Amino acid sequence: MLEILLLLTAIGAGFLGALLGLGGGIIIVPVLTLFYQVNIRYAIAASLISIVATSSGAAASYLKDSLTNLRLAVFLEIGTVTGAMVGFFLATYIQAKYLFLLFGVFLFFSAVMMLRKREGQLSVQNHPWADALRLDGSYPEGENKTVFYKVQQVPLGLFAMFGAGILSALLGIGSGIFKVLAMDGAMKLPIKVSSATSNFMIGVTASASAGAYLLRGDILPEIAAPVSVGIIIGSFLGAKAMVKMPAQRIRQIFVVVLIVVSVQMVWKGLS
Repeated sequence: MLEILLLLTAIGAGFLGALLGLGGGIIIVPVLTLFYQVNIRYAIAASLISIVATSSGAAASYLKDSLTNLRLAVFLEIGTVTGAMVGFFLATYIQAKYLFLLFGVFLFFSAVMMLRKREGQLSVQNHPWADALRLDGSYPEGENKTVFYKVQQVPLGLFAMFGAGILSALLGIGSGIFKVLAMDGAMKLPIKVSSATSNFMIGVTASASAGAYLLRGDILPEIAAPVSVGIIIGSFLGAKAMVKMPAQRIRQIFVVVLIVVSVQMVWKGLS
């Protein structure tokens, strides 16, 4: 019975994770620990497996639909991996409660900023680095429409990925939210491209961490298996839904998730 409940829960988490580019991990960890009373170590380990599963399940569909900017994803991984290494060394010097408070306040501020109506969000001119690395692209919108986009503030986006890697290592969560915010806010990418590219990136980052948890013996098959299967099913459905869903609706769902997670983080920091 527990395995079926975990499977159904993971399907929902995978759907939201693929739709928003979050990986599902930031959803599944609170659910496993608060509702199913799973030890936090095992929940995080299962979450990492689910992140890899989400990325694998959604990445193929997004690549087929030309939503993922593969060249940009590989470039930005430089910042994320470097930040994760720095965050690993900083983890022993900073109290966790301050990080949770900072994380929660930042997410709430980001949600407010994303609620603001922005005219002409997409950039019409490339940053010089984007020209040199050919980071701009296009994606299909609807039946016969193709949206072309440029990439702004590439150094700022790379620095934001560095920060995302640090916070990901410090807080022990996936950094899909920060990736989407950086690409959407700083680099002015369409929200669909940001979510799809984030999905690809988080799988690469989470694979190494999942291997470390496996070696430490924290991955329990009775938890990780139904969660991973459910995440794959949910991520496939989420990837299909995102192609057909209006960008504004995706942004609204993303804001709601940001606010919920920010409240959780602030509460955890205060307690």
